[in-house]
Amino acid sequence: MKVGIIGLPQTGKTTLYNALTRSNVDIHHFGGGEVHVGVIPVPDPRFDYAVSVCRPKKATPATIEFTEGGARIERAERQGQGDKFGTDFFANVRTMDALVLVVRAFEDPAVPLPLGGLDPRREAEAILEELLLADLTVVEGRLERLEKARSQKRQTPAEAAEQQVLEKIKAHLDSLQPVRTLPLTEDEERSIRSYAFVSGKPLILVANVGEDQIGASMPPSLTGLAGFAASQHIPLETLSAKVEMEVAQMAPEEEREFLEAMGIPEAARDRLIRASYAALGLISFFTVGEDEVRAWTITRGTNALGAAGKIHSDLARGFIRAELMAFSDFQEAGGCWDEAKHSGKMRLEGKEYIVQDGDILHVRFKV
Repeated sequence: MKVGIIGLPQTGKTTLYNALTRSNVDIHHFGGGEVHVGVIPVPDPRFDYAVSVCRPKKATPATIEFTEGGARIERAERQGQGDKFGTDFFANVRTMDALVLVVRAFEDPAVPLPLGGLDPRREAEAILEELLLADLTVVEGRLERLEKARSQKRQTPAEAAEQQVLEKIKAHLDSLQPVRTLPLTEDEERSIRSYAFVSGKPLILVANVGEDQIGASMPPSLTGLAGFAASQHIPLETLSAKVEMEVAQMAPEEEREFLEAMGIPEAARDRLIRASYAALGLISFFTVGEDEVRAWTITRGTNALGAAGKIHSDLARGFIRAELMAFSDFQEAGGCWDEAKHSGKMRLEGKEYIVQDGDILHVRFKV
């Protein structure tokens, strides 16, 4: 699953990318057009616990991919000019599964303030409006062609169904509401899947604050942004990308000591990684043993048969039953599967069982 980091220039996108991926991309090189891609583990204390008690030969965490640099926006040079969204911006965003929108909420003498001053809410609204308008342009163009086919009696039943869904989406966009907030049936979603609407992507807002604002429950400068995020039902994470990048370069022990000294219980980048994972509708289940402890990524709502197929196609083909245990029960038994099993914590489930986040799964199969 791919998450794209987007935002206006000099908001801290590359700095945040470095923090998330523990990379060292040059943050002072602007406008180069380089695309940076990093695949990183999803922080999960459950996975860490299983590894510590099982001591496997191999440990494989869940991962997520972050991309930065492909979706470029140019700042307006004069008051009244709009920021420039290149064609590559929308082309890149359409290939992403989710978006992290970074807005500037910090002051730095070395980084000039944007025209009109610092206003995180204005930045967020401007970019989200562009995403919405881009989708509206696509919908209107397609509806024009579908209506022409209908008037000429050349429209197929599939196209008639598609037109009905697109008219519903157009009305929603006309009311300045993004596609992601429009309830659609499975059939409706299937009919428009190829469009990859940019306003339909799961979205997380990141307010990049200054170091002096770390730990503040809600800095006054973010009140407007917080209200906007709440009204749009968009998750909002507050962090200092500069500090997070510095922390990410430390050794694990130094990092823990630094965070404790700052009174921070957890690196904000870990919260953001997990929030991105959740925004994609993803959960983890585990397989544990001496050979390997592994966190498997599935979409929420996946059944036991689908989870078995994620492990190996043979397990799905010859599926008999799933041996299941909640992670909390595994932990209460000291990380011993057999002990938890003998105490009645293990249960057998069929192929239609919906796998829950944190389930430990063993599959009985015969091919």
